[in-house]
Amino acid sequence: MTLSPEAEIAQFLRRLKWIALAALALWIVGLLAPILTPFVLALLLGWLGDPLVDRIERAGRSRNAAVALVFLLMTLLLVLALLILVPMIERQIVTLVNALPQGRDWFIATAVPWLEQRTGLQLSSWLDPERLVQWVRSHWQQAGGFAKTLFGYVSRSGFAMVTWVVNLVLLPILTFYFLRDWDKLVERVASLIPRGYIGTVGRLASESNEVLGAFMRGQFVVMVALGAIYAIGLSVTGLNLGLLIGLVAGLISFIPYLGATTGVVLAVLAALVQARGFDLHLMIGMAVTFTVGQLLESYVLTPRIVGDKIGLHPVAVIFAVMAGGQLFGFLGMLLALPVAAVFNVLLRYAHERYTQSDLYSGGGPAIMVGAKPERPAIVELPKGPDPT
Repeated sequence: MTLSPEAEIAQFLRRLKWIALAALALWIVGLLAPILTPFVLALLLGWLGDPLVDRIERAGRSRNAAVALVFLLMTLLLVLALLILVPMIERQIVTLVNALPQGRDWFIATAVPWLEQRTGLQLSSWLDPERLVQWVRSHWQQAGGFAKTLFGYVSRSGFAMVTWVVNLVLLPILTFYFLRDWDKLVERVASLIPRGYIGTVGRLASESNEVLGAFMRGQFVVMVALGAIYAIGLSVTGLNLGLLIGLVAGLISFIPYLGATTGVVLAVLAALVQARGFDLHLMIGMAVTFTVGQLLESYVLTPRIVGDKIGLHPVAVIFAVMAGGQLFGFLGMLLALPVAAVFNVLLRYAHERYTQSDLYSGGGPAIMVGAKPERPAIVELPKGPDPT
């Protein structure tokens, strides 16, 4: 149906209004990102724990009792993880601090001469303390501005630390309330959806929930498994900082290839410092550890635990994390992949609508809201004789 010019202008203004409201909402989210972080974390924890609460509730328990049991279970798991990991990480940090003088000596006595020999640059002269002092004196204005900026950052960091402490205190309280009232929140949101679109929205919400479940639950298990594999493998190899490096590589493995790449770089540097040169035994052990970890992730962990429900290309994952961090800081990085996964569901739905449209087919039946996708008709071209 062709719209009149007045109707087209009115439709354009309505769309422009919604775009402006969305831009305003994003701007407000950017301003409130530090405050919203504990709410978003609690919301994610409430969403993760709600299926178990519902299962306990169906077994005959009351909602409050089920919420209390799940909240207690989550708290016990967190405390257990802290009791196990904190002493181990503390020992690794002590080892790292004790290795810093050795690393400095290796860098000055071995790494710098090797780099000078390969590049022809005179790097050792720049490491002379007297020359550094003279350089600072000759650039005292720039140094003063840098110091001012540094002290300003430190003062802001003190306020940020207080904010983090407040957020940690709020997180369990908010999680408990989200767990208790999750079903009510879902019902209230569903009641606001126009009745004519309830089928489509319900279907997209179900697909998004499936995608987010695959990501949040599955990827968390993969991260923990990879962290354990890397930490155990590097420790067995004999790397003193193997546990710390393995945990770091596992935690950032949700970004494809970044976890393994970071782990390899840190492990190689730690091995060079520890052995004061090239140690074939350490290098072979590290190569075996990261190779086994990548093979298990690619062929066992990710296919069996996460599957292909998310459907995000590695480039899209890296871009989503970087864009989220640039726009909204830690909150943006936290929401980057879940938002990208939901956006991918919407893109699939838009592609489905397009393949069922008159523009794609050149004329066809009307699109039913919420209908399941049908495979488009394929025109059979003449084929040559079968070579067999």
